[in-house]
Amino acid sequence: MEKNKITVFCENNGQEYQIPTGSSLKEFKKIVFPMNHQNILGALVNNEVQDLHYEIYNPKYVNFIDVTTLDGYSVYLRSLIFVLYKAIRDLYPKKTLIVEYNLSNGLFCRLANKEFILSGERIEEIKKEMLRIIDHDYEITRTETPTEEAIKLFNRQGLKDKELLLSTRGKMFTSVYSIDGTCDYFYGTLAPSTGCLKVFDLKDYKDGMLLMLPDRDNPTQILPFVPQEKLFSTFSEFKRWGKISEVIQIGHLNQAIEHKHAGDMIKVSEALHEKKISQIADQIKKQKKVKVVLIAGPSSSGKTTFGKRLAIQLLVNGIKPVNLSLDNYFVNRENTPRDAKGEYDFETIDALDINTFNDNIMRLLRGEEVEIPKFSFETGQRFYDGETLKMSKNNVIIVEGIHGLNPKLTEYLPHESLFKIFISALTVISIDNHNIINPSDNRLIRRMVRDHKYRGYSALDTLKRWESVLSGEQKHITPYQEEADAMFNSALVYELGALKQQAVPLLEEVLVKYPEHSKATRLLKFFSYVQAVPTREIPRSEERRVGKECRSWGRWG
Repeated sequence: MEKNKITVFCENNGQEYQIPTGSSLKEFKKIVFPMNHQNILGALVNNEVQDLHYEIYNPKYVNFIDVTTLDGYSVYLRSLIFVLYKAIRDLYPKKTLIVEYNLSNGLFCRLANKEFILSGERIEEIKKEMLRIIDHDYEITRTETPTEEAIKLFNRQGLKDKELLLSTRGKMFTSVYSIDGTCDYFYGTLAPSTGCLKVFDLKDYKDGMLLMLPDRDNPTQILPFVPQEKLFSTFSEFKRWGKISEVIQIGHLNQAIEHKHAGDMIKVSEALHEKKISQIADQIKKQKKVKVVLIAGPSSSGKTTFGKRLAIQLLVNGIKPVNLSLDNYFVNRENTPRDAKGEYDFETIDALDINTFNDNIMRLLRGEEVEIPKFSFETGQRFYDGETLKMSKNNVIIVEGIHGLNPKLTEYLPHESLFKIFISALTVISIDNHNIINPSDNRLIRRMVRDHKYRGYSALDTLKRWESVLSGEQKHITPYQEEADAMFNSALVYELGALKQQAVPLLEEVLVKYPEHSKATRLLKFFSYVQAVPTREIPRSEERRVGKECRSWGRWG
């Protein structure tokens, strides 16, 4: 090796390179991709995400990322939000941008100033300004700044939410990003310049706008708008509830913990949940023909616990629920469909015996006694053990499973007899006005803690499976969530503070040699914003069963 040069291994093409010590990733990418490097957004350096200004002084493994990768997509999204903020600040300097939540294949955003009507004409003006900023290809710079100075800087720009976040985080230095003199703070790295962000759209929607995003699989195209009216209503409802508990952002959560108001915050949050479950039970009561309640939602959304709490509220209404598991209706192993890799696909609805399920439900609705099938996961075969089920006048059947909202599951059943519920942890608390918390991160943290405590899995095991879990949800749950008659958000404003002490040690065990280290590092950074809820304030419950009756951190763990 030549003097003043170091060895860098590029994982994109499996080649080693000798490069000058101190070279930036921006310089290195041009060596690796001399003809096509404009779309590179950053890189994983020893399995940690770095921006392209990062300089290399020691031998490293480097994996360049673009919008087709999960990490690269996050970089693109954060950078695009920054461009949106700059465009609004340039056009309307006294208006406050708030990025609310993921919706309809985009991000729902609004301006906080109610007297300012965000018309279609103004949205088009903002879009044109974004395009100007992108076409100019401004460099996006990052500066490590003393936190006190960063707070003063953000205050001058009217970003008081940053002051609350940074003052409760307790770090001495803060990364400040800048585009042409406009500063902001983001949870994670950004693109090297605005010219990388050409694929987007801005769509007039409700009292705000949708920032439409590129398709990871076809990054030159924008994801299509998907109407999600019920999901929007659910988000809006829980935003109002956040105002009741006075916890809308992480800074508010930290303040409540610092000032020893966590107990009241938790009680209000739990009471609002119980009230919503009661309202759903009342809906079922009013629809007198309902005999089958289907509960569906993604992994770690709290389906089982919700079903138990709903059952109690139904009993209060004089309705006696009985449970029927979709797991009983798996087809025999030899009939299970296989995926593209030739492996058994247990996630597809075709892995269920839909005909037998519909036959059993129809017979139960007619008042017949039905012997319920069972399924052995050890042998992969159906069997019967003599257990029967018969419905009386005041019974309803509660069915829980990921396919509960899929019309194919219940295509032979009378529509008026069904009541469908979608449940998920739709996190409505945010980091600050420009940094949302992805609901899938909330569920990933839940699942990681649960898998470790009750299934013996490490955080690494859970992280390895997670992208496949998300892919399955996109196929089998998300397309049908608007079929629901009711939606329930199982997220609690305090739960991330409650989970911190359990999740952080697990994440710290994910070693740098694993590709999942980048996800673990990102989540550890996220937890650096969140103060832990004192254990004494957390309600204890024995409602949740994961293989055995357990005592957990809370109802939705």
